[in-house]
Amino acid sequence: MGIFEPYRAIGYITSSVPFSVQRLGTETFVTVSVGKAFQIYNCAKLSLVLVGPQFPKKIRALASYRDYTFAAYGNHIAVVKRAHQVATWSRHSAKVNLLLLFGEHILSVDIDGNMFIWAFKGIEENLAPIGHIKLDDKFTPTCIIHPDTYLNKVILGSQEGSLQLWNISTKKKLYEFKGWESSVSCCVSSPALDVVAVGCSDGKIHVHNIRFDEELVTFAHSTRGAVTSFSFSTDGQPLLASGSSSGVISIWNLEKRRLHSVIREAHDSSITSLHFFANEPVLMSAAADNSIKMWIFDTTDGDPRLLRFRSGHSAPPLCIRFYANGRHILSAGQDRAFRLFSVIQDQQSRELSQRHVSKRAKKLNMKEEEIKLKPVIAFDCAEIRERDWCNVVTCHMDTAQAYVWRLQNFVLGEHILRPCPENPTPVKACSISACGNFAVLGTAGGWIERFNLQSGISRGSYLDRSERSNYAHKGEVVGVACDSTNTLMISGGYHGDIKVWDFKGRELKSRWEVGCSLVKIVYHRLNGLLATVADDLVIRLFDVVALRMVRKFEGHTDRVTDLCFSEDGKWLLSSSMDGSLRIWDVILARQIDAIHVDVSITALSLSPNMDVLATTHVDQNGVFLWVNQCMFSGASNIDSYASGKEIVSVKMPSVSAVEGSQDEDSSKPVVNHTESKDTSGLRSFKQIPDLVTLSLLPKSQWQSLINLDIIKARNKPIEPPKKPEKAPFFLPLVPSLSGEISFKPSESIKEDTETDKVGNKRQVDTPAPHFLQLLQSAAEMKNLSVFTDYIKSLSPSTLDMELRMLQIIDDDDQQEVDKRPEFESIELLLDYLIHEISCQNNFEFIQAVIRLFLKIHGETIRCHTKLQDKARKLLEVQSSVWQRMDKMFQSSRCMVAFLSNSQFS
Repeated sequence: MGIFEPYRAIGYITSSVPFSVQRLGTETFVTVSVGKAFQIYNCAKLSLVLVGPQFPKKIRALASYRDYTFAAYGNHIAVVKRAHQVATWSRHSAKVNLLLLFGEHILSVDIDGNMFIWAFKGIEENLAPIGHIKLDDKFTPTCIIHPDTYLNKVILGSQEGSLQLWNISTKKKLYEFKGWESSVSCCVSSPALDVVAVGCSDGKIHVHNIRFDEELVTFAHSTRGAVTSFSFSTDGQPLLASGSSSGVISIWNLEKRRLHSVIREAHDSSITSLHFFANEPVLMSAAADNSIKMWIFDTTDGDPRLLRFRSGHSAPPLCIRFYANGRHILSAGQDRAFRLFSVIQDQQSRELSQRHVSKRAKKLNMKEEEIKLKPVIAFDCAEIRERDWCNVVTCHMDTAQAYVWRLQNFVLGEHILRPCPENPTPVKACSISACGNFAVLGTAGGWIERFNLQSGISRGSYLDRSERSNYAHKGEVVGVACDSTNTLMISGGYHGDIKVWDFKGRELKSRWEVGCSLVKIVYHRLNGLLATVADDLVIRLFDVVALRMVRKFEGHTDRVTDLCFSEDGKWLLSSSMDGSLRIWDVILARQIDAIHVDVSITALSLSPNMDVLATTHVDQNGVFLWVNQCMFSGASNIDSYASGKEIVSVKMPSVSAVEGSQDEDSSKPVVNHTESKDTSGLRSFKQIPDLVTLSLLPKSQWQSLINLDIIKARNKPIEPPKKPEKAPFFLPLVPSLSGEISFKPSESIKEDTETDKVGNKRQVDTPAPHFLQLLQSAAEMKNLSVFTDYIKSLSPSTLDMELRMLQIIDDDDQQEVDKRPEFESIELLLDYLIHEISCQNNFEFIQAVIRLFLKIHGETIRCHTKLQDKARKLLEVQSSVWQRMDKMFQSSRCMVAFLSNSQFS
């Protein structure tokens, strides 16, 4: 356990596994794989609706049916109902790479040619497969389809180029198609009977009649690469969409037997899936470039246009930084994209526009990647001027100018900053002043220049006159930084020289040598400390005002990739290619925590509130979030969970916080019956001392318990109900002398009385209500949370009725009342309320329940000594909790007042 615990990963949209599409009512949902987990999107707006559990290995195939999702990972198949894994099928001895939904069955095929048939109705009783087929030895399956109207029959394609037709009921091979001397990569059934489309690795598409084994038409891709996916249009147009491994989507007209249109820059990598929506001119595509796109055919020439899309980084990010008080993360990657990720709502994530890249690429007949700016190597942002002008500056790889961005409009700015136009060299470092008016740039040639962000005009350069040079540094500028008052500007050179400049006058004030080549510098404006990383892997902290080294941290064994100060300046975080993340205490001058991850960290950023840490890793396209245990745990001493000098191995954050089956090597089937019963969906946690935890119920639900009398009076009917003039014909009637309509009671309703042999009626013992049964069992098991969840699920009127059912009406005899079950139930409820108040959970809901309980049973409690003692104990617990809360609130108000007074003074 360390200071930072894995939370989740963001920025993952899809992987190279084909998606699964299903229609539920009027909505269409697509299930995609994101490594070891899956996500479900609503196709109406491509909004994320569900994230599946985390599996031990990467998903290799997906299938879905209503609430069920079937995911193949390794030799196993996980059966997930919504977000909870309910079973694991583990009969395969090789990796499963194909899944097919076949009615109420799932067909699974592994790389060794074993096909199993599974029934998912009644999973607990059907863990074993109901059928097994062993394919031919020289037949390596690559795809599987079920042709329409072919009962119990499937077609399998192979790497050898042949196709086979199998009857899964009789487990016999019916026919083998010779193929086209090329490996079959994909196949799909068409709306026309007996017709399928087969894609081969040589780029050819064969539309084949499987009934007569005849070729109908053959198409060939103009670009190199295999055909990877297919989809037939079902809206009346005779169109076939095919995707290739080069990222191109081709649309073919089957009636005219020619190419209809081409989407050349559809994706940046191999297309994994295509799907035409039922009776709609909309095509959905997914690729290994971490994106899903929807295309609509509504133009006059019939060509598709991009309708909507969701995408993430297609290459690993290089730089990240928190923005907007920790709600967003700015990220720049090797895919030449500059993105904004939302930590709170995934649908708000987007890519910043580089001004009509698609139109310019189409006009110039170039690829979009060639039009985009080169990858960002460094950037800086200032939130103070977001509404006024551009507030982000980026430096790009091998680019002699810097670019500005306007985050308010999520677009590239109009100014381009060109330092030293006489001798241009690539810009390597940038920094925005604390006021947000100026940007300072450092180049590979040692030049440092200041620009005005509003106008983009140069405001002078920083020159070192003491060495009689025309540059600020002899070599490359590693980093630049500005202080909080626009008084000093700090720069670091590659050769180990650090210089402090007068910000306004641009004159050199002081300098010192580190002693070896610098790699990176990070400046903290509040405490005036400068952290440097050199080639000797030592982190040094310098006091810029005192001009001396104040701290020296050693421990990394490989290249240090990034540094980051905490907002208060007490912590310094560093990452290295040795896979470690270390936290240094600046005040105590020691390492307080260190973790090791399997994949080395390349960039990191700590949120201003210090509650979330964001990291990027080698060969990972996502951004990984870690939560700070200091902010969310009840431990007051940091040493209780920090590792000190020891390095603790930690797993990386996953897309899903829900863990799936952890049994990787077991060959026995596993059933997971531990489905979460928590209605709030939150994990259990330890109560923080002196604080209370709310129930997260709607405000109207617990407030209605207090105002039930007002609600009943408001909803009281104005006039009494009228008798029906004539009863419906289907209701049984009983004749009466008065002429009023009387209904015959149903025979299925059992009476509470029975007649004995003599003829006397006796009372039948009725079972206790579910409310009391659950309360008694929870008290016996000493697990009152089950009863709390039950009463939280009740409506206010139902809970009021359950409490009134316990009311003692006839209490003349004191001795008789003590023996009545209602008295014992009231006593149990008092014990329950005492326990819940002391635990400080569901605080506002329990307060409302106490008020309603005392309102109903207050007179009974007042008249009985035994109940009075428990009521006094409830009062003592309630008073102590409120006193602790009031004391804490008073201290916090004093602290706020002190800070505000010190700020204005």
